[in-house]
Amino acid sequence: MKILLVEDDKFFREFYAFKLKEKNIEVGQAGDGEEALQIIPQFKPDLILLDLIMPKKDGFELLQDLKSNPSLSQIPVLVFSTLGQQGDVDKAKQLGAKGYVNKSFFNFDNLLNMILQLSDAAKRDHPERA
Repeated sequence: MKILLVEDDKFFREFYAFKLKEKNIEVGQAGDGEEALQIIPQFKPDLILLDLIMPKKDGFELLQDLKSNPSLSQIPVLVFSTLGQQGDVDKAKQLGAKGYVNKSFFNFDNLLNMILQLSDAAKRDHPERA
């Protein structure tokens, strides 16, 4: 499995990448939405793990870009953010996010289970991506 981790905080990005790599997951990294859009075509992630609060292009803007691009809209996105208000969750899901995990209540096993569930669902819904 290949995950693109889009997170502006380098310490957290490298920590999450390390934990995911321990589970034999290939991890690409981007520091903001602009960088993510440059990396996605070459990296071809199975899932995007996305922070919302970032410079240049935030997570909401990246979700909008992904949704409007037919070749990218099939990639499941799991939002991983400290924004926990229901309005933020709803907005992210309206823009195409398949799940939402609040970083403030971080539990790696729960995050990993959500990633695996979304990956399995994506394989069922889009076997050509498997």
